[in-house]
Amino acid sequence: MEEIKIRILIVDDHSLMRQGLKQILEIEEDIEVVGLAVDGEDALEKCFKLKPDIILMDINMPNMNGIQALRRIKDMGIDTKVIMLTIHDDREYLFETVNIGAEGYVLKDAESNSLVRAIRNVYFGESYIHPSLASEFVREYKTRGNTTDKVYNKNKLTRREYEVLTLIAEGLNNKEIAENLFISEKTVKNHVSSIFKKIEVNDRTQAAIYAFKHNIKKV
Repeated sequence: MEEIKIRILIVDDHSLMRQGLKQILEIEEDIEVVGLAVDGEDALEKCFKLKPDIILMDINMPNMNGIQALRRIKDMGIDTKVIMLTIHDDREYLFETVNIGAEGYVLKDAESNSLVRAIRNVYFGESYIHPSLASEFVREYKTRGNTTDKVYNKNKLTRREYEVLTLIAEGLNNKEIAENLFISEKTVKNHVSSIFKKIEVNDRTQAAIYAFKHNIKKV
């Protein structure tokens, strides 16, 4: 059976960063760097030509920045998935890029194994937000406005599952959810399992991302 090779396009305007990422990733047997790009325009051109599975996209670049390139990729319906790379000062872009459709968000100073994990997770259809940003994601989510969209109908969630999902998105654990809804922790665990299956996610961070994208809040 042929081994999986995850094809990567690295996009960054700094040569040292491009080459450094390339060296880190090429150590992995299941990852292949198929191209390097210097800005968003270059990324789009090479995306069409090379058809990578995943683009590692820097945010701050000249000519066309990473957010503009991400929006173009998603607007054109290109299948390639995108992981945004950023520094700590760029955290305000997290929600904008997730809302546009980025599948991952990784800090540039993350350990190499975090980047590799993000690549593999995204390749297999999951979302990835760097752990140090996950709590910030939840905090910002809490400030978003309420929705009148009954998402529990559209996604076949029961009203109770919808309530549990809103509390997951607020960062509550199973014990806290149980206390909030006056139900047992075992019942919460069953609801969480059902929710994950229905909205097709694998963990609480992905559930929070789903809730953010669909503007799911308490009603």
